[in-house]
Amino acid sequence: MKTVQMTLEDELVKSVDQAAKKLHTTRSAFTRLALKDALRNLKTRQLEEKHREGYLSHPTSKSEWGVWEKEQAWGDE
Repeated sequence: MKTVQMTLEDELVKSVDQAAKKLHTTRSAFTRLALKDALRNLKTRQLEEKHREGYLSHPTSKSEWGVWEKEQAWGDE
C-alpha cells in the first residue's frame, strides 16, 4: 500500500471518523472503501452514458421488439 496525504474539510474528517467508529473500522479503511465505491459508480455512469449514446446513434425500431410481445407474461391473466 502507498501512503497519501490529502486535504479535507474539518467537518468531512469528523463525519468520516464518526462513520468509521460506528462501523468498527479505521479512517483509512473507510476511505479506501469509499474511493472504491466512487470509482465503481463512475465506471457504471460511464457505461450507462456509452449505452445511451449507442441507442441515440442507432435507435431501435418497433419491429425489433414486436416479435417478443407474445412472450411477455405480466401476471395479470
